Amino acid sequence: MDVDYGPLAELIGVWEGDKGLDIAPEPDGSEESPYYETIEFTARGTAENADSQELAVVRYQQIVSRKSNDEVFHDQTGYWMWDPATGVVMQSLAIPRAVCALAGGSVSQLDGETTLKVRAAMDDPDWGVIQSPFMRDNARTVSFSHQLTVTGNVLGYMETTVLEIYGSTFDHTDTNQLRRKN
Repeated sequence: MDVDYGPLAELIGVWEGDKGLDIAPEPDGSEESPYYETIEFTARGTAENADSQELAVVRYQQIVSRKSNDEVFHDQTGYWMWDPATGVVMQSLAIPRAVCALAGGSVSQLDGETTLKVRAAMDDPDWGVIQSPFMRDNARTVSFSHQLTVTGNVLGYMETTVLEIYGSTFDHTDTNQLRRKN
């Protein structure tokens, strides 16, 4: 059976980029860390829910390393899903800091450019964030937003995680531009 991945078809493959910038909170302000990464998107078929919803599913793994020391500082896995009946795009993600999110949003395709925008928030009844008690009490994720834009063999993204940490609210941002390897 052929699967219609819709806008997710643009993601499938291996992407590499070395123009990343992570702006992360520190006790005395923030730290900027240039990084490089690989994201692999793999077609996984469809998932049927309650006999009435069929989602196209793409699994991904993102491995991010600091340019300063080549150490991995972020390893994220999850799924991008598309509901062709409603046009809703979703991203589920997990990071090994005991934080998970299910974000939902929209997709637009115009002049050869595909843009996926999703968002989740801690108190949102539809698109939420789950975190361990330690993270909730010490580095609470309040919200998460992610925008991916694919134009041909170039993928750019902007990701913002709003955190309550070190006694204040901080917009932790990551941006990068990647090229399709295959």
